[in-house]
Amino acid sequence: MKYYISIFLFIICGSYSMLSQETGQIVLEARIIEGDTVPVVRLSEVEVFSLNIPTSKKGKRKLSKLVKNVKKVYPYAKVAGRKLLEYEVVLLQAENNKARRKIMKQAELEIKEEYGKELKNLTFSQGKILIKLLDRETGNSSYELVQELRGKFTAFWYQAFARIWGYNLKTKYDPEGEDRQLETIVKMIERGQI
Repeated sequence: MKYYISIFLFIICGSYSMLSQETGQIVLEARIIEGDTVPVVRLSEVEVFSLNIPTSKKGKRKLSKLVKNVKKVYPYAKVAGRKLLEYEVVLLQAENNKARRKIMKQAELEIKEEYGKELKNLTFSQGKILIKLLDRETGNSSYELVQELRGKFTAFWYQAFARIWGYNLKTKYDPEGEDRQLETIVKMIERGQI
């Protein structure tokens, strides 16, 4: 009798474990190539880039400083890009040049009030990086932005004062050339890698 009970329990436990396994099927897209069925799997795109890390201590310090400076000014460039899009919409709705100038004066006051103190505390190298990142985010050099938003005369004077202090508002961003390292750092920041 014990023999039959143990066989009965063994069959019940065995059938229960077979029923508890998942039998769900995964359906894949497939193509038939020369008589073979080949599954088609779509993978997300992966961008591969590398940060050129120098071997010398001086080079490593310089890279570390560059990363620190980019991390500090990149948020300002992103904000500038967003603000520019906001103000472009508002400026398109302006009735005339007088209303447009009034809107721009108001925008300048808001920006100075919100970010003026922080931007004044930027170092020389941070300022140069910010000029390049503004070009990256907006697609226009700082000079072109001032010219578009404030006029040619104001842009001329801003450029003149910038040149006195060693800046160039007409600097363009070159991600494939001299700004390759800067572009890599920005992409790493965007992905949360640094």
